[in-house]
Amino acid sequence: MSSWRRSLRIWDISQVLRPGLPVWPGDTEFGFERTWRMEDGSPVNVGKMTMTTHSGTHADAPLHYSANGMDAASMELDPFIGECLVVDARGVSGEIDVADLSHLDSVDRVLFRTWDSFPHDDWRSDWTPISAEAVEWLALQGVKLIGTDAPSVDPQDSKTMDAHKAVAKNAMRILEGLVLDEVEEGRYELIALPLKIGGGDAGLTRAILREIPDA
Repeated sequence: MSSWRRSLRIWDISQVLRPGLPVWPGDTEFGFERTWRMEDGSPVNVGKMTMTTHSGTHADAPLHYSANGMDAASMELDPFIGECLVVDARGVSGEIDVADLSHLDSVDRVLFRTWDSFPHDDWRSDWTPISAEAVEWLALQGVKLIGTDAPSVDPQDSKTMDAHKAVAKNAMRILEGLVLDEVEEGRYELIALPLKIGGGDAGLTRAILREIPDA
C-alpha cells in the first residue's frame, strides 16, 4: 500500500524586505549595504541592514504600547502558532466593528484581509482599522492573536491607540503588515516567528499559512 500523501499547500504571507519598502512616515527606511564580497577574499558575503523593527510584516510586542510591557524577545510563541481563521473584510466601510464579526466561528487566531491588492510600493493611510470594541469582543470569544494586512490595527492618526490598548488589556498579540492577496477566507494553520529582539518593541516576522489536512 502506498504511503504517498498529497503535499499541503503553503502560503508565505510575509512582505519582502527591500529598498523602497514603504514604512511608517518618519521611520527608518530599509537599507542594505554589502560590506564584504566574495571577490574581496572572504568565504562569505557580508552586509549591513538598517530598518525599523516595524518594517514589513511584524509582531507588536507589549512594549510598543506600554512602558512596562514585555519586549519582543520575551513573547511566547504559542499565540503565533496554530489554527487560524482568515476573514475577508474588504467589504467593511470604516472600522471593523462587532457587527462585522458575528458570523465568526470559534477560533484562537483571526487574520483580516482588508486590501484588494496589497500596496507593496506606496504608503497608504486609508487602511481599515479594527475598533477597540471589536478587539474586546474577539477576546471574549477566546481569540489570542489578531492579524491584519494593514500597517496597524489602529488608524494612522490615532493618538490614543485604543485597539492596541484593548489587545494589551486582554493579553492578546498582534501581527501587522501581512500579505493575504492569494489567501481565500477560511481556516489554516498559522506559523509566525517574530525575531527575538532584546529591548525591541516589535519583532520582524516570517509568517506562513499551511493548508489544514482533511480529517
